[in-house]
Amino acid sequence: MERPLILVTNDDGFTAKGIKSLIDAVSEFGDLLIVAPDKPQSGMGHAITVNEPLRVSLSDYFKGHKMYICSGTPVDCIKMGVYKSKDKLPDLIVSGINHGSNASTNVLYSGTMSAAVEGALEGVPSIGFSLLDYDVDADFEPSMHFVKKIVKEALEKKMEKGICLNVNIPKLPLSKIKGVKICRQARAFWDDTFEERTDPLGKKYYWLTGEFHDHDKAEDTDMSALENNYVSIVPTQFDMTAHHTISHLNQWKL
Repeated sequence: MERPLILVTNDDGFTAKGIKSLIDAVSEFGDLLIVAPDKPQSGMGHAITVNEPLRVSLSDYFKGHKMYICSGTPVDCIKMGVYKSKDKLPDLIVSGINHGSNASTNVLYSGTMSAAVEGALEGVPSIGFSLLDYDVDADFEPSMHFVKKIVKEALEKKMEKGICLNVNIPKLPLSKIKGVKICRQARAFWDDTFEERTDPLGKKYYWLTGEFHDHDKAEDTDMSALENNYVSIVPTQFDMTAHHTISHLNQWKL
């Protein structure tokens, strides 16, 4: 029986601990095609490379798996992976495991989740995984447990076309994680500010910073699940139409 083809990418670059943990977790479920960025690409959102060529090279960095290192963004990696798989569309796309949260509106900026959204655009079931730990040496063992459970279910029970999953995992030992909750995206936002500095030449430069505030106190959100020690899963789609306001806009005299 032919094994599923699983396309793997991330946004932290091919040397990140998170993608190694993801590969180790999903390798038992199918044959892997890895297409990963050659450098960190966090915060790239759904960006693609259009003003310069993509550089793609075969690599044996992860022994026993077919792998390409790509100079582009996570979305470029998915497009390239679909192209390289040629006659067989992947059965599943997994992205991550991200070093840091992609819950709530972070999904809009996330390279990890944009790779999953691109997978959904390509008609492939896709899942983005993130651990709420920014440490380069984060402990991904608890995350791997849930990656395996979710991937197994996704392959056996299938996913709706055009849908991807945004999975966030709390920074806790496995014994402290209470379980998994299917959630909606919380109304939480960054309160942005900039740290102004001066370089040795006397020219000013800026670092983006800020604080993240949860304005949504309901219990059915991803932020609530994570705060209460659950893994959150938010079904996500690329259709950004505000369907609820179409009837209102149709009343405009245009």
